[in-house]
Amino acid sequence: MRIGLTGATGFIGGHFARVACRPGEVVAYTRGTRSPARAAEMLRQPPEAPHALPETRLDALVHLSGESLMGLWTPSKRERIWKSRVDFTEALVRHLATWRPENRPGVLVCASGAGYYGDGGDGKIDETSPQGGGFLAELCGRWEAAARGAEALGLRVVLLRTGMVLGADGGALPLLRRVFGLGLGGRLGNGRQWQSWIHVEDAARLIRFAIDTEAVRGPLNLSAPEPVTNSEFTRMLALALHRPAFCHAPAFALRLLLRGLAEEMLLTGQRATPGVALAAGYRFAFPDLDSALADLLGLPRPASAP
Repeated sequence: MRIGLTGATGFIGGHFARVACRPGEVVAYTRGTRSPARAAEMLRQPPEAPHALPETRLDALVHLSGESLMGLWTPSKRERIWKSRVDFTEALVRHLATWRPENRPGVLVCASGAGYYGDGGDGKIDETSPQGGGFLAELCGRWEAAARGAEALGLRVVLLRTGMVLGADGGALPLLRRVFGLGLGGRLGNGRQWQSWIHVEDAARLIRFAIDTEAVRGPLNLSAPEPVTNSEFTRMLALALHRPAFCHAPAFALRLLLRGLAEEMLLTGQRATPGVALAAGYRFAFPDLDSALADLLGLPRPASAP
């Protein structure tokens, strides 16, 4: 198996290469002057294509690269986010069209986001739920449409609608751990917004499951079976860290300081469930937040965990 991987030096990409792939399976594609050395360090092999995707035989291509969503959503930031996802994916598909058919990957697994659904309120969301509104929903919709262009080339396309990925070495958890450790943790706004989340190990293994399972195609919610509200997440993290969580951030302050980022990523959410993954037979190592936090924080695993 030869698996091309864009975003190989990123949080999820690095875990995918280490956790879900055997040595020599990954062909790492990176961007930036420092990325090739970092990719070599993480993958324990030299990246074959540090700045481009030259034609080579691939069985699968996992496309995870993109500008970080964190930071103020200024016009220039939004443009970078859009270009690094929509425009880059369109160019990637056009590039694959120039490859000989026998060299093209059989499956393209492309990142997207649970933001596709917009503000889902309290209703449960699965992969059949409609597209929502807002910048993130429009971004994800166009991003997925760009990836679906590969279907015309004969590729099976899987779209990863990713929730909050929890890991000890990346994502939001290290920052949250520091904030809660200082006694400054608390809910965001009223705390009633839902958070779909997934342990990074399950995220990595579910991507590999999507590659290996022919029945998986189209949208795939990359989220654990038990989403929680922001208040519940706050309570459980504070309990696990044995720290208070009284410093909640008022909605008006978040909107004032972070503008669009706050409204679409912090104060609203999605009660997303992994219907496609469960129907296809994937078994989560960390289906509930208690077991995920215990693993990531080095705590005894709850007795009820599998």
